Amino acid sequence: MKIVVLGGGISTERDVSLTSSRMIYQALKKLGHQAILLDVYLGLEEEDVSGVFESDRDWAEGIGNVAVINPDVSAIKAMRKDGGKSFFGPNVIKICQMADIVFLGLHGENGENGKVQAAFDLFGIRYTGTDYVSSALAMDKKLAKELFFYHNIPTPKSISVRKGEKTEHEIQVPCVVKVCSGGSSVGVVIVNTKEEYEQALEEAFRYDDEVLVEQYIKGREFTCGVIEGKALPIVEIAPKEGFYDYKNKYQAGSTVETCPAHLEEDKTKEIQRISEKVFEVLRLKKYARMDFMMSEEGEIYCLEANTLPGMTPTSLIPQEAAAVGMSFEQLCQKIVDISMDAD
Repeated sequence: MKIVVLGGGISTERDVSLTSSRMIYQALKKLGHQAILLDVYLGLEEEDVSGVFESDRDWAEGIGNVAVINPDVSAIKAMRKDGGKSFFGPNVIKICQMADIVFLGLHGENGENGKVQAAFDLFGIRYTGTDYVSSALAMDKKLAKELFFYHNIPTPKSISVRKGEKTEHEIQVPCVVKVCSGGSSVGVVIVNTKEEYEQALEEAFRYDDEVLVEQYIKGREFTCGVIEGKALPIVEIAPKEGFYDYKNKYQAGSTVETCPAHLEEDKTKEIQRISEKVFEVLRLKKYARMDFMMSEEGEIYCLEANTLPGMTPTSLIPQEAAAVGMSFEQLCQKIVDISMDAD
């Protein structure tokens, strides 16, 4: 099959996306597909792209692992010769239309908020993962939480604060400050004092005009992938220092991950059941991953859903797939196969 692996972009998760895309691209090549890797924002500056899938170039050359800090997006924007008037770089749409399917390795803004998916629907481009509606629902944490509460899905209490507005609520510390539409824990801070709270708001507003102030749950952290509505084994996440932030997510050795998680059977089934319910409530399709906290009292809380889970060397859904005997290559092929099937 002719497959475009689409990554990069201009979100704070650009490096994560490129690393995921490199892994996916290499897996698809190993499986014998005519795969290429494109940066959705930088595109391909060539006049003739008719033979792009027959090229023997290494499309992942120069793409390393995720850096300790998130990338300088302004520097990426400066690389576009046309000034970046369109999110899609040169020849991206044309090449994607030539492919049998586009494997979305995007993370964060535009990639996971449904905009790319909606555009591809209009262009008649088939892609992996869920559709534009469910992407938008999951990406907006405030909206997702409202659906969680309505459908009795346990989730930490929260309030939203908009940039330039003062909240009328009394803030209880410790609490968690996070951007409303973000990922990879960029702009997420656990605060213990009112002074830290103000600093955390300032940091979060760098990435989004709306911020969630969320109830802090002290306990153990878990994640559970779902493929076609069926939950995978659970991973327990235990950072060696601090919490599961951007650094601990993507720097090898920073976090101890146990899969399957050491949990009592009833807690395992509860997390898997909630994961499947979240998948249904948010109208997700194909595959996704849900994040959880379990309090010291054993109460389960769903934090959010990830519609394009990471596929980096330290990512979680490949570990969950491996626990049921599915290799990384088999996981990539499975995602392609279920996404090729018409809804």
